[in-house]
Amino acid sequence: MTPLTIRPAVMPGELDLFNSFPYTLNAEIAGDLAAGRRRPEWLWLALRGDRVTARAAWWSRPGDDHPLVMDILDVADGHLDDAVRLVETALPDPAPEYTRFLPADWRRSGTDTWMTVLERCGAKPFVERLRLQWDPGTPVPGPSGRLTFRAPRDAGELIDLMELVLDGTLDAHSRDELTRMTPREAAAEQYRTELTGYTSPREWWRVATLPGGEPVGFVIPAHNGYNPIIAYIAVVPAHRGQGHIDDLLAEGTRVLAAQDVPRIRAATDVGNVPMAAAFARAGYRVFQRQLDMTW
Repeated sequence: MTPLTIRPAVMPGELDLFNSFPYTLNAEIAGDLAAGRRRPEWLWLALRGDRVTARAAWWSRPGDDHPLVMDILDVADGHLDDAVRLVETALPDPAPEYTRFLPADWRRSGTDTWMTVLERCGAKPFVERLRLQWDPGTPVPGPSGRLTFRAPRDAGELIDLMELVLDGTLDAHSRDELTRMTPREAAAEQYRTELTGYTSPREWWRVATLPGGEPVGFVIPAHNGYNPIIAYIAVVPAHRGQGHIDDLLAEGTRVLAAQDVPRIRAATDVGNVPMAAAFARAGYRVFQRQLDMTW
């Protein structure tokens, strides 16, 4: 058998070689490299001669020194061991979370060799998520009149609300963070590392209040560099179960739809049944699933 070579891909000259496996993220790699979301040393190949037997890649926010997520792993038929060697060689320390985009009707099967490779390397399934999309022309309900919407007064107000909504959260990542930090620390960290990274206008962000001014929840419409998204949406514990999530989601959708966007995307855990139901009521369809794995 031809000897195995494991090395980073040479970019941009080997982009077509790296993309010899079909995957939904292939079209974004060149742009990610240009924007600093990927680095050539974060894209790896396993080769036997000129044939790519496996590939792996990592992604991060521009300017980060350490990759935030491993989001590509593909294996040629019959080369499971090559892929294991590739991951063991290239995996950063500490190992980032792995995420995979899958068909909307995905269920694990024997063809999911990427998952077998990761499990052999010590990773375990963490959470399955629904990837959702709203398309132009889908009706958006008008304001119900129950709530008033305004921009957050400042970062402190929004972090206060983010701290409140962590009480009873069904989001797996948030629940995991709460095992390592206080709700205040988790809220501040998410605000700093995620929300401040969106370059879209903060005037899109909305806090919902009752007529007397009491905050009920918030929604963060944004653009993540790829798509318009509902980045964060939540109702504070004291006002859950009253249908306010529908008003919040409608408002966030209206804000983005007013920008004449080609689509709006969102995601929620499969286990977050109330949030998934709210997206379905608002006309968001499941177009993919997402599986996250951790070490």
